[in-house]
Amino acid sequence: MSNLKGNLQSISITDVLQLLHVNRKAGLLQVNGEKVNGVLYISNGEVIHAETRTAKGEAAAFDILEWEKGDFEFLASKVTAQQSIRRTVPDLLMEAARTSDSRRRLKSLFPNLEAVPCPTLQEPELTAGLKLYSEDRKILPFFDGYRTFREVMAVAEANEVGVLQSASILRDAGRLEVLVTDVGVTIGVLKSGFFKKADHLELSPLVESIWRGMTPYANRPLDNIRVLWPGGPAVEPVKFNKDLNERVLAVPKDLIDAWGMHEGQTVSVRPAP
Repeated sequence: MSNLKGNLQSISITDVLQLLHVNRKAGLLQVNGEKVNGVLYISNGEVIHAETRTAKGEAAAFDILEWEKGDFEFLASKVTAQQSIRRTVPDLLMEAARTSDSRRRLKSLFPNLEAVPCPTLQEPELTAGLKLYSEDRKILPFFDGYRTFREVMAVAEANEVGVLQSASILRDAGRLEVLVTDVGVTIGVLKSGFFKKADHLELSPLVESIWRGMTPYANRPLDNIRVLWPGGPAVEPVKFNKDLNERVLAVPKDLIDAWGMHEGQTVSVRPAP
């Protein structure tokens, strides 16, 4: 079974997982969908972790289980991935089937998980008169106008359906905006004094005006930004410099070196608390 390959139109991922589960196999189940790829990590017949380009854990496993076209290959090996899925295979498949319709509906409402859900009211007005379950009330505080849907899932330790369902309740009540706040910029070197190192980054007022045009940031301080660079996000203080090129992020040279980046490289930035 170490060389198990197939086409998803001939055999479903559900059937493959059940086969691996019964035989208590360990290894990587690589799945190449029509436009995306994913990997399911199998240990002793159980799915312990899953990844796609845009998701990890249960959310990734549920995505992969919905793919109907493409190819798969199982590579037997010892798996050392950190366990992010604790359901048994039967339970995982049952939950995937149970929530499939909900996931499709919610993902049609919120197709971009890198967008930022922004409540338009504060508590208690935000939830007044709404029918909310305890799970929803645990998630809503993480809709802070800065975190993306995917970041809310991680920090709230909630699955995709739970987070998007909570957002749907607010959206249907007209109390939630969904914004794409990322702005693409090019890294430049921030000029600093000879005896003093710079302790902030700089952007042009044009970028500030883009964010100020979005309701949640119209009256909020824009003191920090999240820089989405290849090594991971970083939150840094920011100032807006009218003499700076419109799409340049000025970064101290020592920070550019620490990030392993170079002048002229493109990154995305967005407001941060």
